[in-house]
Amino acid sequence: MSAINYADKIPNNVNLSEDRKLQRALESWQPHYIDWWREMGPEGTSTSEVYLRTAISAEPDGWAQFGHVKMEDYRWGIFLAPPEKDRKVNFGAHKGEAAWQDVPGEYRSMLRRLITVQGDTEPASVEQQRLLGQCCPSLYDLRNLFQVNVEEGRHLWAMVYLLHAYFGRDGREEAEEMLSRRSGDADKPRILGAFNEKTADWLAFFMFTFITDRDGKYQLCALAESGFDPLSRSCRFMLTEEAHHMFVGESGVGRIIERACQVMTENRTEDVRKFGVIDLPTIQRYLNFHYSVTSDLYGAEVSTNAATSYNMGLKGRFEETKIGDDHQLEHTSYSVLHPVGGGFQSVEVPALNALNERLRLDWAEDVAKGVERWNKIIAKHGIDFRLALPHLAFNRAIGHFSDIAVDPQGKVISTEEFARRRDEWLPSQADLAYVLSLMGGAVHKPGQFANWIAPPPRGINNQAVDFEYVRFA
Repeated sequence: MSAINYADKIPNNVNLSEDRKLQRALESWQPHYIDWWREMGPEGTSTSEVYLRTAISAEPDGWAQFGHVKMEDYRWGIFLAPPEKDRKVNFGAHKGEAAWQDVPGEYRSMLRRLITVQGDTEPASVEQQRLLGQCCPSLYDLRNLFQVNVEEGRHLWAMVYLLHAYFGRDGREEAEEMLSRRSGDADKPRILGAFNEKTADWLAFFMFTFITDRDGKYQLCALAESGFDPLSRSCRFMLTEEAHHMFVGESGVGRIIERACQVMTENRTEDVRKFGVIDLPTIQRYLNFHYSVTSDLYGAEVSTNAATSYNMGLKGRFEETKIGDDHQLEHTSYSVLHPVGGGFQSVEVPALNALNERLRLDWAEDVAKGVERWNKIIAKHGIDFRLALPHLAFNRAIGHFSDIAVDPQGKVISTEEFARRRDEWLPSQADLAYVLSLMGGAVHKPGQFANWIAPPPRGINNQAVDFEYVRFA
């Protein structure tokens, strides 16, 4: 078993105590992390006891235990998935070579950048969500928020370990910088745009964890294919935790939809706002926004940087080893949508240059499946409404769709028409104000839920829905 040692100051399963220099460096970084958590982590939680899961093994099954823990006492640490015997580099120019246990010197800069960008997203999520506990719809949801938060913090530890262990002074400086940037800060924002957006309400939080954390899944899956074995093992363990984050998002939006449908059928009206519930068109506009903003995280549709990372063996495709090709792609093309003459046309480009788009489309297909599960909730109530993902070119700020205006159905329109009709397709100030008005106060009584969201069908870890998931001092 790849057991985790909780006796050390920094819990780990990498035998940290055998590398005294590295241990001292990480123990020096740890107080700065705690200071950041106290400043930017969930507000007002220092004395709360939360029913959290804690990793006790890095094995795929049976790796977590549940119990009430004070947030400030949570034991963050460094956990890698068990090594794969005789693992190889499975793609790129080094395909077939033994996976690297140290950083290839010529790839040092590119690899450090990949790790830094991934690491920077983790504290950004915590910062975006830090005030949501003040308006939680239930103790069940509050607990789920806090579980997501502590695991995002641990995912930061995973990347910081790699930076400290393999990149010397440069890595230590990158780790410090991740604690100095702030989500949405005008002077020192987070690296990626989606992680500088506000998460002011719970519908936004659920959309974020359903859509943007799903991007995290696909980015981690691509990095888990890396020929740099410590990065692969770090990401493989992180993926075991990421699944819960996406569950929180999908089930949370689903429960908001369920409540809206209940009110619509009970009162025979589409105007559910007068009953203090979030209407389906507003949910659609939130979906449009989060989907389009997250789509930009994949970068340009045609990218030489992605090709370089692949050729180097640093970042692969989603489920790389299951794809039936030569895993080098030197003579392979891939179809990419381009804006052409007021419309769109599929254009064959070198597959190496289309890796961003391929990963984006893998993600988009997965998101669409979740949306269809939401539509089944609506259909169950006999309501004639369907949620739909907008066109990939809609509301884009990065890539070759960023210079055109497109409606959600994929029709190219003028920028003037987009500006005029923006509030039909994206959350308006009135939408945001209305949803925020429902977040007036936190619901802290076990088993009670805010009026705008339905209870879950079951609790966490076989507990009852009315279990005391959070205990307040």
